[in-house]
Amino acid sequence: MKSTAMRLIRAEFKLTLRDPLVLTFVFVFPVVTMLIIGGAFGTEPDVAFAGQNPSQWYVASYFTVVLAATGLIMLPVHLASYRERGVLRRFAAAGFPRWSFAVAELVLGLATIAVAGVVLLAVAAPVYGIPAVHDLGRVLLGLVFGSIGFISIGVLLGTLLPSARAAQAVGLMLFFPSFLLGAGGPPPHVMGSVLRHIGDALPLTWVTTSIRQPWLGIGTPTGTLVEVIALAVVATVVAARRAAL
Repeated sequence: MKSTAMRLIRAEFKLTLRDPLVLTFVFVFPVVTMLIIGGAFGTEPDVAFAGQNPSQWYVASYFTVVLAATGLIMLPVHLASYRERGVLRRFAAAGFPRWSFAVAELVLGLATIAVAGVVLLAVAAPVYGIPAVHDLGRVLLGLVFGSIGFISIGVLLGTLLPSARAAQAVGLMLFFPSFLLGAGGPPPHVMGSVLRHIGDALPLTWVTTSIRQPWLGIGTPTGTLVEVIALAVVATVVAARRAAL
């Protein structure tokens, strides 16, 4: 059974790496926008960024853009295209264990986030520097549960939407507001009250806050971390039920 699941995981990696959307949205987009936005605000500590170096604020923030790109763009399009072509039915007919597909998507998503995150930090290091991590334990908790939550959301969207084109449209509509208000846009302190309230309700904002604050040493967002963990648990349970072959 384990060897069967491993074959499915290997096949998923090969198929995903052939998709240019992965390279564009997960690997390229976060890096390019981090370089542009980080450079726009400079490197001097600013009260709008909680007294932090703005470029390093965005380095800590943009790690979660990778999560959003994976969960809202890559996985939904990937899975919806499977449904469109009847691949999931063929997996089921081939006798893969019911749990294997959900596990394969989780492994694929975590591996993609890990590699894209390393690429992001490797580019950021010589340009802006990587900020010191003040509370590694909380950062890792936010990163792990945030990743699982967004991967599960991606699996859920991919199993609900009827086609790759629909998944791409819905994914982009979800991604860009989340990106601008929850991680990669202007700092919350310079937004209007309406935009701040909308941003506060976005799952990506929860994940970004749970990682950025302990990373930069500007807070210990325990309540937000609990929200991220709850999001991961609920989304995983629902997505696992939907993704069962």
